[in-house]
Amino acid sequence: MRVHRIRAVAPPSRPAPGRRRDSAAGSELRASGGADLVRSAAPWREDSDRSVREPRATADASPRPAAARAAPDTDARPLDRPSWTGYAVRFHFLRETPLSDLQHSILPTIPHDEVIPVLDFGSQTAQLIARRVREAGAFSLLAAPDTPIEKLAELKPKGIILSGGPASIYDAGAPRCDERLFDLGVPILGICYGMYMGCSLLGCKIDRAPSREFGRANLTILDRSDLFAAIPERTAVWMSHGDHVRDLDVEFDTLGATPASPHAAVRHKRLPFYGVQFHPEVTHTPHGVDIIQNFLYEICKCSGSWRMIDFLDTAVERVREQVGKGRVVCGLSGGVDSSVCAALLHRAIGDQLTCVFVDNGLLRKNERELVETTFRDHFAIDLRVVDDSVQFLDKLQGVADPQEKRRRIGGRFIEVFNNVAADLVDARFLAQGTLYPDVIESGHGHSGKAANIKIHHNVGGLPKDLKFELVEPLRDLFKDEVRKLGEVLGLPDRIVWRHPFPGPGLAVRVLGEVTRPQLDLLRDCDEILQEEVISANLHRALSQVFAVLLPVQSVGVMGDGRTYESVVAIRAVETQDFMTADWARIPYDVLDTISRRIINEVRGVNRVVYDISSKPPATIEWE
Repeated sequence: MRVHRIRAVAPPSRPAPGRRRDSAAGSELRASGGADLVRSAAPWREDSDRSVREPRATADASPRPAAARAAPDTDARPLDRPSWTGYAVRFHFLRETPLSDLQHSILPTIPHDEVIPVLDFGSQTAQLIARRVREAGAFSLLAAPDTPIEKLAELKPKGIILSGGPASIYDAGAPRCDERLFDLGVPILGICYGMYMGCSLLGCKIDRAPSREFGRANLTILDRSDLFAAIPERTAVWMSHGDHVRDLDVEFDTLGATPASPHAAVRHKRLPFYGVQFHPEVTHTPHGVDIIQNFLYEICKCSGSWRMIDFLDTAVERVREQVGKGRVVCGLSGGVDSSVCAALLHRAIGDQLTCVFVDNGLLRKNERELVETTFRDHFAIDLRVVDDSVQFLDKLQGVADPQEKRRRIGGRFIEVFNNVAADLVDARFLAQGTLYPDVIESGHGHSGKAANIKIHHNVGGLPKDLKFELVEPLRDLFKDEVRKLGEVLGLPDRIVWRHPFPGPGLAVRVLGEVTRPQLDLLRDCDEILQEEVISANLHRALSQVFAVLLPVQSVGVMGDGRTYESVVAIRAVETQDFMTADWARIPYDVLDTISRRIINEVRGVNRVVYDISSKPPATIEWE
């Protein structure tokens, strides 16, 4: 194992990022040149098969009331697919660390002026609701449904949203909220299950619907004030329910109806409670974003103060308060999360930060050089590069089973980290690129005091006897917000917009036993693939694209001779959440160029195939 210490040269001074509004339009994002290749396409993920993915903000989604925008009386826009968003599940090595339970950990680490808590009743789209609120310019977080109002009151919320959920409120053991919720006196929006919960608490009768509603429904709006301001009188919405409000209390008004749901949208006459039976957060509801913005701006009177530049300023101060004059060690992988984490920490504490990058021999082509160059040219960071590629490959010799590959790679990471930590005797803090979905996943479903803290794959599972205090400056952010923060910090696009890469690296993209020649061959193939995807302006439109070296050879004809050489598979997917995914319809001419270049330029390959499997039943990665 060789350790190279690099002191990067300080970059030339540049003006601080302007304090522009960081709205749902993602005004600090560069406009995407990606073709409309993917339905509901958006950029994204750093890690593996099941990371959360949020949709790209669009230029039309500004944080202002929908009433400020003109709308026709009917809605003829085509529907998109729903933006289902799930919890992040990455390839990480886990350890148990004491944490507060979710009820007592909902307070954000960075204070915010305008907070909209989302009480999560188990909805697949709860995170997406929070994202829509943040895109609109208010800060949102998820909380357990039974969070006491005393804890919610500490947030000084401008409003509250009750999510949907898979249960029926009349089921035994169904989740319920604090019945004193309306004592807070703030506007509340109930979505699907959340609507039934609010209506039930306020005297309505909820029962099983005569017919279930799943998918598109046509909503007729009966009252186009406040919640439905500037929304077409007839519009499409996305339903997913089997219950209904059987008897609407006299204290309620009906705001909208569908053929199967006479009370598809309601409002209490005296209390600021609104309910919708459909899902405004998904893209199948074309004016859903407008409805959410109306709730925030027309009803909750938000001003849109959630801005990334303000978050950065506050996060820097918080890091300085926590760390003082202590040394922080941060594992760099070359991915988005760890890179943005390191850049933020360096802005906060400068030379007190030591970054560690492990070259395990399983990286993408020129990845080590990219990390070194990026942090040398952009930041004066104390960077320790650990070249452990020989030892990692030795550990994988003769191993074909993918789970055994993962186990050995994880074990070696622990050994390397132990060695590095022994040299950093003055380091008291360990920085992690923990994101808000990680915090959610750690808290949900835990009734006790323990939760799994994810350790980045380039650090590995930390031995329990390593006594570090965690520094997690990104734990309030979703993935796309981390990308925006990376741009504010001045990270190059090649880092900010990287696609997901599995923790075990190319070891799980070389199927079967891993050898150095196979890794070199796969790197060359993948580099050609990435070049052509970028050249075709498809990189940000695709969720993930990569090459896989198959453990088979095929017969071919090259020149006048017969060949028997390797087969490479191309995998490209589109997804909203990485829990499910569809294969991407890359144009044939682009696929043709990719295939011809790989076969002609990479010696040892005579066949390229394209993977057209969706997830499920297939996974995104092959191993």
